[in-house]
Amino acid sequence: MSALSPIAATLHVALGGAIGAVLRYQLGRGMTAWLGPQTVMSFPWATLAANVIGSLAMGLLFGWMAKQGPTDGEQMRLLLGVGVLGGFTTFSAFSLEMMMLIERGEPMTALSYALVSILAGLTALYIGLIIMRLAA
Repeated sequence: MSALSPIAATLHVALGGAIGAVLRYQLGRGMTAWLGPQTVMSFPWATLAANVIGSLAMGLLFGWMAKQGPTDGEQMRLLLGVGVLGGFTTFSAFSLEMMMLIERGEPMTALSYALVSILAGLTALYIGLIIMRLAA
């Protein structure tokens, strides 16, 4: 396995990040169309969905990579893990929405959002790992 040059590694991350960002944007648009603007404005459903889906995908990716061994895993990690999933998941948006809920005087909604996000994300990642460990 040959190591990627710094430029090639950066291009892998950049390409993946662009793909992930577009997917995240489209998820937000789709959820707004599905749930309606009022629902999406009252609770950050799209961000929650992106983080849970991204966590599941990260579990699947790293579970798959662990099964494959050291065969060009660095390219996949950079393109998909750092790039696509880094651009798709939205921790910075999560942080902003948490602060907005707190500043709007909705600390219990903020707390429930944080707890659901963390627990659902960890659970989804674990499910992804289990699926890949059980796959033949």
